[in-house]
Amino acid sequence: MAELLKGAPVARALTEELAARCAALREQGVVPMLAIVRVGEREDDLSYERGALKRCEKVGIEARRVLLPVDVSQDELLAAIKDINADPAVHGCLMFRPLPAGLDEDAVAAALDPAKDVDSMTPASLLTTLSGRGEGFAPCTAEAVLALLDHYGVELDGAKVAVVGRSLVIGRPVAAMLTARNATVTTCHTHTRDLAAECRAADIVVAAVGRARTIGADAVRGGQTIIDVGINWDEAAGKLVGDVDFDAAEPIVGAITPVPGGVGAVTTAILAKHVIEAAERASK
Repeated sequence: MAELLKGAPVARALTEELAARCAALREQGVVPMLAIVRVGEREDDLSYERGALKRCEKVGIEARRVLLPVDVSQDELLAAIKDINADPAVHGCLMFRPLPAGLDEDAVAAALDPAKDVDSMTPASLLTTLSGRGEGFAPCTAEAVLALLDHYGVELDGAKVAVVGRSLVIGRPVAAMLTARNATVTTCHTHTRDLAAECRAADIVVAAVGRARTIGADAVRGGQTIIDVGINWDEAAGKLVGDVDFDAAEPIVGAITPVPGGVGAVTTAILAKHVIEAAERASK
């Protein structure tokens, strides 16, 4: 039976540390503030928003919601971003993506002040993540993967890692961050020839392909660490499932994250960490 790498202990440890740092900022008269920009009412956005608000409350971060209708115009959305940029009380901004059809997401992302971009939305932040140089913030979920591995003492230096997924939100950033930690990373995707063999050859598999149960029993082996980033709704089972077939993989591998309760539980703690760091930088 595999060790379950649950996210709750990781998030709890981060929250305790961040609460102390937040209290120190408040003593200096600095109140960390996160602006949450949501267009429309997608259920996954609402779920993450609830989690983010709870995490902010635990840490001591103030949250301001900017709620816009699904038919908001490009100019109105850009104006909201401009207001956030101009407000010194706001230290970080989280905008839910993807935006509704008809809105230019790239233009909105580029309009945000990179110093307030706490989820790698801007080109400057993404460049920092991919190059390892600069002061931008990594995508929260990508950084949550590394925080979880570190918490459970998984050795990265020299490890062979297969990252399944190549998006700019998770796959490519987490591959770059793992490479910076001296892991040997193979980036895989749905067009990879013999994906199962590539995964079996790895010490660590990070599944971030966005398709339910893509990684099955034929793609894993004993002793591996499996980090499942995927969150997919299984209509037949009536529950959330990951990109890994948990029931098939768990009896074989050495350690695995559950879905839900794994990486997702750490993501809001990383978001709070970025807000605190942005506030600390601004206070200087």
